[in-house]
Amino acid sequence: MSNTFSNQKFLDAKVLGHPSGLFVLFFTEMWERFSFYGMRVLLIQFLTAKVIFGDPFSGWGWTAEEAGALYGTYAMMLYLTPILGGIIADKYIGSRAAVIIGAIIMTLGHAAMAFDSNLMFFLGLACLVIGTGFFKPNMPSILGEMYKTLPEKKDGAYTIFYMGVNAGAFFGMMLCGYVAETQGWHMGFGLAGIFMFLGTLQFWLAKPLMGNLGVLDKSEISTIKKEETVEKEEEKTSNPFSVLDIALIAIVSIIGFLYAFNDPLSKNGIIDIFSSLDTSFLRGQYIMVLLALGLFVYLIVNRIMRYGKIVRDRMFAVILLAFFLIFFFMSFEQGATSLVLVARDYIDRSLEGNALIIFNVVNTLLTVVPLLIISWVLFTLAKVTWKTIAVSNIILLVCFGLIWAAAIWMLSNEFTKESSEITVSWFSTLNSFFIIALASTVSKLWDSKYNPSAAFKYGFGLILVAIGFLVLGLGSMGIGEGVKISMIFLILTYLFHTLGELFISPVGLSYVSKLVPGKMLAFMFGMWYLAIAIAQKLAAILGGQVETIQKDYSLSHFFFLFTAIPLAAGLLVMVLNPVIKKLMHGIK
Repeated sequence: MSNTFSNQKFLDAKVLGHPSGLFVLFFTEMWERFSFYGMRVLLIQFLTAKVIFGDPFSGWGWTAEEAGALYGTYAMMLYLTPILGGIIADKYIGSRAAVIIGAIIMTLGHAAMAFDSNLMFFLGLACLVIGTGFFKPNMPSILGEMYKTLPEKKDGAYTIFYMGVNAGAFFGMMLCGYVAETQGWHMGFGLAGIFMFLGTLQFWLAKPLMGNLGVLDKSEISTIKKEETVEKEEEKTSNPFSVLDIALIAIVSIIGFLYAFNDPLSKNGIIDIFSSLDTSFLRGQYIMVLLALGLFVYLIVNRIMRYGKIVRDRMFAVILLAFFLIFFFMSFEQGATSLVLVARDYIDRSLEGNALIIFNVVNTLLTVVPLLIISWVLFTLAKVTWKTIAVSNIILLVCFGLIWAAAIWMLSNEFTKESSEITVSWFSTLNSFFIIALASTVSKLWDSKYNPSAAFKYGFGLILVAIGFLVLGLGSMGIGEGVKISMIFLILTYLFHTLGELFISPVGLSYVSKLVPGKMLAFMFGMWYLAIAIAQKLAAILGGQVETIQKDYSLSHFFFLFTAIPLAAGLLVMVLNPVIKKLMHGIK
């Protein structure tokens, strides 16, 4: 990437004390997250909705297990394709081109899902996976490049960027969810695509302000290749990839991809390529997964053991943290699968009288106040950059005009009703709202004398997630036929889950960058994202069992299972604190 900016306007034009280009990235990421989370919150609902031919609310009538299998593969791939997308951007096309290509592919994906066609639906999911692979790793890359000469402002920039992520998620889930649940599923999918398209346009048209930021400098390609050659030679000397290593990587990758696609295909009765390996106690695909996992662990341990003691120990610390990260996301990501179904089928969402009035007032404040703040940021950006990127600013103004129109339409609809049922997607917005409200408070702990060690951050995060499920488990105890759970229990669950996320998510990658030597950094980042991908798949598989466990035992049994798993993991990681600290060799 180019290390210098070709346009001084980028540095001269400031918004809230930061280069105005930060807010171009802020809004681009915001619209991408709007479309992504707006679609995601609908996916499980659509797949499990009843089949009513010709009705806009007709779904595919899948079971939770069938829907969870497909969603798990989709979510898993979202964390694997960015590894490849980052490599392509770094070596061949540059971050900016990768973001634009990814955004265009994602726009096509959302557009495909707006059609009531099975083929277009799956084509849309494939486009979203590929597009995310290009988009996801390269926005942070551009942001990092932007602040190379402004390191003192980097923390503040990432905080602002993170708010953009959550603002997009909040409005996407709220508005796309509302449109889908009141006008029809494909209308919701289509709304997500509109904002993805407009977000792509505003980023592309901001080129005069951004200069050569994120553009791959062809004059530097030869230098990069020389550096890579030197690194490879060093790696060959210190830790060469043997024929066995390469063979194991190939075998594990092939089994992993075959399993990812075989799981939803087999659970929907289409094909099971591992059926010949089935036993009376374990399906063939799980036998292959266990084999691949064993080979993968052997590969990782074997490679790490070839390094010196300090480097080796620090990488083992990263592997340990990644292991506990799986338990966190496996539980936390129930918010995209089982908790969506719980909100739909088991939560009392009906309101009337004073309760409805209070909810409408609160919901109006939740919607309008963030919109006012972000609109103010938009006008500040437009004022500073109008002469440079007028058309890009016009696109942003159109976006916000549409958002305001959709929000006012939604709120006015609800205020005219004497009784109402809260949309399922509204509960999913709580995570983003709580992050925006609590992130700065929690982050102050990291700058205080109460800043806990890595193991205790993970432990507290896991225990908070366990408490969230405990609350919902207690709320669901003893409910019978026709009796539903009070919504306050689900709201409290999202509150505790968000606090848990704030203890773990923002600090994980920071430890990877601190503990891993430069020549192994890309490899270990890949391992980190692989751990999250595995967790996403596990979350969907377990979440898909909600109907079965509820039928065979009770709904509270399901929640108490997810109380026990993260609680045990949280206590274990805190017990291992002395070991992890020792492995870190002084890194804090």
